Amino acid sequence: MRDNPFIAEYNTIHNTTPFKLIETEDYEPAILEGIRKQNEAILQITDNIEKPSFDNTIVALECSGELLDRVITVFSNLLSAETNDKLQELAERLMPMVSEHSNNILLNEKLYARIKEVYNSDESSNLNYEQTMLLNKTYDSFVRHGANLGNSEKDIYRSLTSKLTTLTLKFSQNILKETNNFQLVIDNEDDLQGLPEYSIKAAKELAEKKGKTDSWIFTLHAPSMVPFLKYCNKRELRETIYKSYNTICTHDNEYNNLTIVKDIVNTRFEIAKVLGYESFADYVLKNRMAKSCEEVYKLLDELYDAYMPVAKKEVKEVEDLAKSLEGDDFVLMPWDWSFYSEKLKKNRFDINEEVLRPYLELSKVIDGVLGLASTLYGIQFRENNYIQVYNEDVKAYEVFDNDGKFLSVLYTDFHPREGKRSGAWMTNYKEQWKDKSGDSRPHVSITMNFTKPIGDSPALLSHSEVNTFLHEFGHALHGIFADSTYQSLSGTNVYWDFVELPSQIMENYANEKDFLNTFANHYKTGEQIPSEIIQNLIDASNFNAGYLCIRQLSLGYLDMAWYGRRSKFEGDVMVYEKEVFEKTKLLPSVDGCCMSAQFSHIMSGGYSAGYYSYKWAEVLEADAFSVFKNNGIFNKSVAASFRENILSKGGTKNPIELYKSFKGSEPTIDALLRRNNIIN
Repeated sequence: MRDNPFIAEYNTIHNTTPFKLIETEDYEPAILEGIRKQNEAILQITDNIEKPSFDNTIVALECSGELLDRVITVFSNLLSAETNDKLQELAERLMPMVSEHSNNILLNEKLYARIKEVYNSDESSNLNYEQTMLLNKTYDSFVRHGANLGNSEKDIYRSLTSKLTTLTLKFSQNILKETNNFQLVIDNEDDLQGLPEYSIKAAKELAEKKGKTDSWIFTLHAPSMVPFLKYCNKRELRETIYKSYNTICTHDNEYNNLTIVKDIVNTRFEIAKVLGYESFADYVLKNRMAKSCEEVYKLLDELYDAYMPVAKKEVKEVEDLAKSLEGDDFVLMPWDWSFYSEKLKKNRFDINEEVLRPYLELSKVIDGVLGLASTLYGIQFRENNYIQVYNEDVKAYEVFDNDGKFLSVLYTDFHPREGKRSGAWMTNYKEQWKDKSGDSRPHVSITMNFTKPIGDSPALLSHSEVNTFLHEFGHALHGIFADSTYQSLSGTNVYWDFVELPSQIMENYANEKDFLNTFANHYKTGEQIPSEIIQNLIDASNFNAGYLCIRQLSLGYLDMAWYGRRSKFEGDVMVYEKEVFEKTKLLPSVDGCCMSAQFSHIMSGGYSAGYYSYKWAEVLEADAFSVFKNNGIFNKSVAASFRENILSKGGTKNPIELYKSFKGSEPTIDALLRRNNIIN
């Protein structure tokens, strides 16, 4: 045990994770030791003969499990960013054990009795706001995880949560493996017509790595698939890619997720039922800004009514263009949407993402995004090659405040690889908290799947990839500026329908001329991005806004359809999904396609009964960003207020109070509708 890097003192820069020392076989003994140590700490709390108090019960529980949390954090993060077969096999064995350990704590009657006594004591009325939030969150967490159940119900709850852990893990593993198993091999160069040069080169480079020197290989990873659907002239090949992606984990093989979807949904329903709720959504939304299914549907329906007429008009315009090129009998299918809408965008605004790529070289974009944070908040980023990382693609930065004080470590991981799941996300390798030793600062990570360097050429990003970078960096700022006493209230530990506010605020800068001019220079000539390109980009910023909104609403409706159910699901997953999508359908349905089978956000992520939160937060950020727009997008006093009232406070206050402290009023939907030109 003394040689286990998790159990020994790290002795690294800022106590960062010693990735180079960690072996797969280190996780299990470290997790077992972490469980043992936390059990000891819990026993000390429950056996304490002193009257239960905030310090000897609530804070003591908050501080327990440091070793276990450290190991599980690294293990879970690498399951997403740097996984392999051994790690996944280990997860199948260990994660149910960790789930059971969590249940043992949350269902500990003696521990709950002490927490409940503190919650009902006179002391609770004398706590400060943050202490009150921690007390309420702790008490509520025990109640919501079965502490008030009878013994037989507790046994049922244990069984269900253990089952859910296994199901969600298998769901995620299947998606990764099925995605990695696909490749479209093209042997005829004529089939590449329409594709941009960088996409062709990347496909050739991949084929050569696979030993197919006279071929080109395309995959279902975003940097390969997205431009293929957008530019490839061969309609039948676009159809192949589209169907391959949208039928992930629906095939008759070991990676099929259809039964798992049903089991996940029904297991969550049973968990909600045993806890006294009519649906899993009712259970989840009790602790969200939305509060109820009715409020979620109210938002979704209000946006639907506003955007659906616009979306239908946009689809008609794309369809008309396609028919003008292909003939009146042409039927616009989903695999045609990106291709013809990109042509319409080019015709209307004289712009496409390929025009922008030479000006969006990754290292310059990094400088621009980090520079934006420096401009707004005065913070500085210094790359430190001595901080250990888990893959050679990863870079580590030290982040310092405007007074030179150390704020955080920031890890950046930009490119796809077989051991990384798709998408983009922010996470922490260490949260922020305060104790007798001082302010323990966080280690924040942003992980993406961007276009890779090709040959001697650097990584040239699409504008949408820059937008994604800004989004995840907004989450990172939420972590970097964390200023809470307690870890469980720190940084992004806020309501799910509030957590997307900082990330979506940052997205706005992708269409701001003054920001783009700080870094967008041609990677070969150094020429600044021409002003007419920026203006065309701004003019096109609302292109297909209706279609995109309806697309996201369709996912929100699907999420609520699965988790708002008042009964178990016994039907056909594909049929049910098709029925849900009927309301928002803008293009013909395609047999065999199924979003639910690969919808990680709501099946294995944290967005079950919460996908609506993207639109909820978009309403917030459109309203909040108006403060920046009205006072200047680089206004330091506005940024300081945003940092103080939104980014730093974490879960220490109610989100509406946080929002009102920044904006001065409650948010309205009108700001979003005006931005998208839905209303004047």
